[in-house]
Amino acid sequence: MTSRERVLAALNHQEPDRVPIDLSGHRSSGIAGMAYARLRDHLGLPKKPIRVYDPVQQLAIVDEDVLQRFQVDTIELGRAFAHEDKYWAEWTLPDGTPCLMPAWALPERDNGEWVIRSHVSGRVIARMPESVWYFEQTHWPFLEQDDLDHIEAAIPESMWTAIASPPGPIVAGPDGTQLLRDGARRLRQQTDRAIIGLFGGNLLEFGQFLYRNDNFFMVLAGEPERAHRFLDKLLEMHLRNLDSFLSAAGDSIDVILFGDDLGMQSGPQVSPAMYREYFQPRERAMWQLVKQRAPHLKIMLHCCGGVRELLPGLIDAGLDAINPVQITCRGMDAAGLKRDFGSRLTFWGGGCDTRDILIKGTPAQVTEHVRQQVKLWQPGGGFVFQQVHNILADVPPANIVAMFDAALGN
Repeated sequence: MTSRERVLAALNHQEPDRVPIDLSGHRSSGIAGMAYARLRDHLGLPKKPIRVYDPVQQLAIVDEDVLQRFQVDTIELGRAFAHEDKYWAEWTLPDGTPCLMPAWALPERDNGEWVIRSHVSGRVIARMPESVWYFEQTHWPFLEQDDLDHIEAAIPESMWTAIASPPGPIVAGPDGTQLLRDGARRLRQQTDRAIIGLFGGNLLEFGQFLYRNDNFFMVLAGEPERAHRFLDKLLEMHLRNLDSFLSAAGDSIDVILFGDDLGMQSGPQVSPAMYREYFQPRERAMWQLVKQRAPHLKIMLHCCGGVRELLPGLIDAGLDAINPVQITCRGMDAAGLKRDFGSRLTFWGGGCDTRDILIKGTPAQVTEHVRQQVKLWQPGGGFVFQQVHNILADVPPANIVAMFDAALGN
């Protein structure tokens, strides 16, 4: 099988020739720049500039030699863009490793810490103090007063919505749709890997990005009319952007990725009833548009946490695959999920626990754990291997190698 055939077989609940492998196919299956630099050294690969395409999470672009080493079957649409040096600027990772960062999102020093500013207002929207490895949000545009008629104007003022990874501003402006279309088609011609197009379409999280988590929960619980008006305005924006995205890239990608972290360690952030009232109808509207405009596309939702109680509603709304399958959360054990939902949903993740095993275990423990997970997930298809979320900065390189080799049956 080609990589694309392998991934699509799994998504169609057919058991492929081997387990499909995802590494850096999207922004929650990647690897932190510091860990990636050590991995390349561990593998004895040539020195290459570390390109950190996601400044907030400091995720590295995984080079072709590493993709081939681990027989990776996926690639993100963003890899079609920002090849030229003009899009990159020099930066230094927290451990002193030199890297390149998107020039349009380059952090700056301010009072002894790193900050990222809004390109519109100039205010600080993210900060990374000394001895910290990741940026954190510092400004919520709707914290004091919301403006439901100008949600789009708030996008540059929130860390998670303002800081774009490639293609980012490359496809902005009047020629943006054509540039996105050309890049997507070029990538399609160059690779037989399954191409993942990142769309987003966040609902719960978008409210949290703008209002702050606690305030948005109070809006949902105490001001339902206001919550519905906000979500209606948001859906209108998402549908408009989704239509444009599908027009440009829909025929060149295989999977379209939405995002909304609906879960916590202990279970869903919202009750099933609140999910059905606020979020399911709007997810269904977006996912129906995908099926109407690009019937071949598989719909994946990046959704952290324990969301077992919400899975029936997500499936009913039209979901094909869920990621990252956070197996350490309540109700998210592989055996139970596979038994109860495996014929209706593809589990894209859950292949290795990143909280305890990958970061703290020995290579032998990682190998045994991964083999057990694959044995549970693999039968009948419906499984794409990746670790639970990104490989963080302090994961030992030997554990990374052990994880992927075990997934490949080595």
